[in-house]
Amino acid sequence: MNQNRIEILTQFIQKDPNDSFARFGLAMEYARLDDTDQAIEQFRMLRERNPNYIPAYFQAGKLLAKIGRRDEARQVLDAGIAAAERVGDLHAKSEMEAELAEVLRAF
Repeated sequence: MNQNRIEILTQFIQKDPNDSFARFGLAMEYARLDDTDQAIEQFRMLRERNPNYIPAYFQAGKLLAKIGRRDEARQVLDAGIAAAERVGDLHAKSEMEAELAEVLRAF
């Protein structure tokens, strides 16, 4: 079932590489399958193509922290906090600030 979702989402992205929702879904599917390299790459591409897609920062930061790449997680979360502030998403900003505090405690 998961592989089928990956195929479907990949087809959406092939039709429209700027489809943020499909790319986010693809990144999340890869994360659920523990294919962290692919998930991180999809989150990176999403942030590059749509820097205001705030959930990409939060999920990428959480994933990077989970696999022990804390410095990268800190960088992504810092960027996400700035992006959330820029678009006025105070809820997402506070969630990422809390996640960042957890990452920094691990140092």
